[in-house]
This record gives sequence, C-alpha cells and structure tokens, in this order.
Amino acid sequence: MSEPDKQRNRPSAGGFELRPAHFPGRAPLDAYGNGGFRFADMSHRGSLLLLPSGIYAWNIGSPGDLSFDAFAQVVAEAAQVEVLLVGTGLDLVPLPEEWRRSFRELAVSADAMATGAAVRTFNVLLAEGRAVAAALIAV
Repeated sequence: MSEPDKQRNRPSAGGFELRPAHFPGRAPLDAYGNGGFRFADMSHRGSLLLLPSGIYAWNIGSPGDLSFDAFAQVVAEAAQVEVLLVGTGLDLVPLPEEWRRSFRELAVSADAMATGAAVRTFNVLLAEGRAVAAALIAV
C-alpha cells in the first residue's frame, strides 16, 4: 500500500477509519458561499471536485494553490468528461495555455470562470445530461 493510501485509511484514535470526503453520485449544487457548498441535503466546507464518479473534497484554497497535478482525478476520469468548469474563486483567473492544451489532448474542454458562474453553468449542463465536471474553489 502506498504511503498516501496508508495515511488515508489509518484508524483514528477512536478506532474509526478516516477517508477522504466523497459523495458517491452526481448532484446539482444548491448553494455556495461562506467558504463552502450545499448539495444533496448536505453541506461541505472547502473546495470541491465534481466528477462522474462523485463529489470529492478538493484541497485547494485559492487560485495560487493550483497546479496541473491538482486535476489528477479529472485526468483519471477524462474519458467520461466533455467539459471541465474551473471555478477560480471570486474572480476569473485564466488557466495556463499549457493546461488547456493538455485537457484538449484528452478531449476535455476546460473553461475557467468565477466560482459562482461555474456553479450556475455546472447545474445547467448537469440538468441537460451533459458529461460535465467541475473543480470549484470555495468562496
């Protein structure tokens, strides 16, 4: 087992197994703000990755934390993703052309926008049944 897997699955002091936050399904976002999101009658504090395999906590706090490696789960599921919406916080922060090119090579259209616009666009595309994913920095 790799070191990250060992850390992820190690028991806590109370004997509970700690796992990364994950919602195993697709759901529209009901609200955003105050540092988090609401979806599926739940709330999450922090940033999110919304993928075909589910909704995951994303350890990105600001656009300055972004690297192409932060999108590893998106790359792993790229065959099931047509559009990737990247919510960059309160303001639009363009993605580097190199990243956009890498996504295009995977047949994924990656579009950066403010998180609020990304949430609204994600919900519309999800309702249309499109193969959409989102990487959203909490605001």
